Amino acid sequence: MLTDKLGDILLELKLITAQQLAECVAEQKETGKQLAQILLERKYVTKADLARALSKQLGVPFIEKITEQMVDPAVLGKVPLKFLRQHTVIPITYEGQKTIATANPRDLQPLDDLALLMQGEVVYAVSTDELINDAINKYYPLETSKEMLEELKGEAVEELELSAEMLEEKDIMEMANEAPIVKLVNHLLMQAAKEGASDIHIEPFERELRVRYRIDGNMYLRVTPPKRYQGAIVSRIKIMSKMDIAEKRIPQDGRIQIKVADKPYDIRVSVLPANFGECVVMRLQDRTRGIVELEKLNLSERDFKTLSHVITRPNGIILVSGPTGSGKTTTLYSILHRLNQPDVKIITVEDPVEYTMSGINQVPVNEKAGLTFAVALRSILRQDPDAVLIGEIRDVETAQIATQAALTGHLVLSTIHTNSAPATITRLLDMGVEPFLIASSLVCVMSQRLVRKLCPKCKEQYKPDQGMLDRVGIKQAEAQKITFYRPKGCDECLSMGYKGRLAVFEIMEVNDEIAKLIVQRADATVIRKKALEGGMTLLGADGIRQIKAGLTTIEEVLSVAYVEEPLEE
Repeated sequence: MLTDKLGDILLELKLITAQQLAECVAEQKETGKQLAQILLERKYVTKADLARALSKQLGVPFIEKITEQMVDPAVLGKVPLKFLRQHTVIPITYEGQKTIATANPRDLQPLDDLALLMQGEVVYAVSTDELINDAINKYYPLETSKEMLEELKGEAVEELELSAEMLEEKDIMEMANEAPIVKLVNHLLMQAAKEGASDIHIEPFERELRVRYRIDGNMYLRVTPPKRYQGAIVSRIKIMSKMDIAEKRIPQDGRIQIKVADKPYDIRVSVLPANFGECVVMRLQDRTRGIVELEKLNLSERDFKTLSHVITRPNGIILVSGPTGSGKTTTLYSILHRLNQPDVKIITVEDPVEYTMSGINQVPVNEKAGLTFAVALRSILRQDPDAVLIGEIRDVETAQIATQAALTGHLVLSTIHTNSAPATITRLLDMGVEPFLIASSLVCVMSQRLVRKLCPKCKEQYKPDQGMLDRVGIKQAEAQKITFYRPKGCDECLSMGYKGRLAVFEIMEVNDEIAKLIVQRADATVIRKKALEGGMTLLGADGIRQIKAGLTTIEEVLSVAYVEEPLEE
């Protein structure tokens, strides 16, 4: 029953001002739009604000969070997934009562249909569409891997349906009536997306087939399908990624675009022939995840100031170093996002293009066609860019063209594989780049690694032993002032104790003193010492900053920072 007008309730809850309400009412009279729609378009309120006001207006509860304990899979599984998504409703238990949470409480027909199915006394509640959809995607009961493998036992390999279809248009959660192999591959993709995996590894061995996920940098065994279905599983993935299913002697690369749990994913697929069959690695990229802003990279105050300063330079090379999967591309795109202005022309050459950014010209490398980093770089310099991103400096030719580009007035961003910021200088010298060119063109080197973040829901306090403290150079007196945490494990983090990752950085600005050392071909140790005198923070020391903030553990920092001597603040 409506108690007050929505606008009056928003005013009462102090979610909008009288002036804002007046503006929206005026627009409503002029356009005929819903008041709620206008408020959202003008960004005066959030969807959660509207849901809270609507719950007060209707006199029903407002659901701020839907947990696993509130959902009964047996009840949820009786309702078609399509119905739940179409009407944005979900049956839950709230405060001991059967409840239907909805984002559209005025749409009564689906509420009545669901109430009949649930039987007994049912109450209603209001929530946001994002929260309900997220709960549906998380908790809707689909067949488990075990059930799928049982179903496979009676399936003849030669009868498997391996046809291609318009995958981009489908959500694999809704593809429930497919052939068992198709369902199993879909399930692997869906489970990987649900667990936040970055890669799926399908690995054939002599007597078994293993499927492992890489989650937050660590590998976890998930399922071992029957060995006899190895060929069918690989063929299905090849068809999805538009590869040649008959070719099994040479490596192949492909790409899949698909929806998983209502989110669009880009999946890069690599197939490699091995002793006992073809190994498959699928790298998942959630296309809804935007570019991380520079302010959200969790840089220290000193490092943020240094980086913000060097990227404003009109020319020079900025290098980001680190092993594969250390977040280098994310950092570079954060810098590009900051540089991307209407008066700045930016061109990138990448292998492959990982993020699509509006306002930037992006060129994918094509080695087969002869379009290498060096060839592309020569051409894009004739396109009059202000800033250039090179995916990776792999050889002396690319390095020399990059230095020439920097010396002729371009800002060049790239990545390189080295263990530390000072070691990058040695690597460039070893490649054959002249020291005076490096000293003249290089303005900054960043080294970075990723460490796992402790799950904020279940991390627990503890006191590390003196041996661990000694390994990171924390004295006993200093340790007394720090609250240390360790992983525990809960439903939120899938019992891992960690959820997500964050970067630790080592940023070295190339000043006049370091430039002189480069010209003298000084050892990396000498350059490192001079950089430390200038305020550079080592990877390990930056890791200690994250430990003190309660974000990660000593073990995680030690796994990425090779500590040969006590770390200093």
